[in-house]
Amino acid sequence: MTVFVGDLAPNFTLPIDGGKTVTLSDCIQKKVIVYFYPKDATSGCTLQACAFRDYKLSFDKKNTTIIGISKDSVNSHEKFKEKESLNFILASDETREVCLKYGVWVEKSMYGRKYFGIERSTFLIDEEGRIAKIWRKVSVPGHVEEVLEAV
Repeated sequence: MTVFVGDLAPNFTLPIDGGKTVTLSDCIQKKVIVYFYPKDATSGCTLQACAFRDYKLSFDKKNTTIIGISKDSVNSHEKFKEKESLNFILASDETREVCLKYGVWVEKSMYGRKYFGIERSTFLIDEEGRIAKIWRKVSVPGHVEEVLEAV
């Protein structure tokens, strides 16, 4: 399955730190950035998360919530958030259900080996719950600034 600009964003409820959950439909009174990334504490994912951290105040001023999603556990997210002083939501999609709904669980290839994993992707969701913009196969440098400009 995949989604397109103009589609209603697939709703989800996922576990986050503190024994809580985040539900997309509860966030829709604001714009929402949902970004999918492969793995906590890896080089590209850390650079991307730290960029969102550094620009969070700018996103707040534009009435925008940030939700990062990977298939790492809540415990892994808690350690990642603490180590990098991340100031936004990280949600755990261990079942890959949300990744599948957004079409980011894809076949990848590294050193000739094929495997499935998360394609680094970002979705801008408007206040009506529709997908306003999609970035797929994200290259980390400059990406967060591009997303902020689109908001």
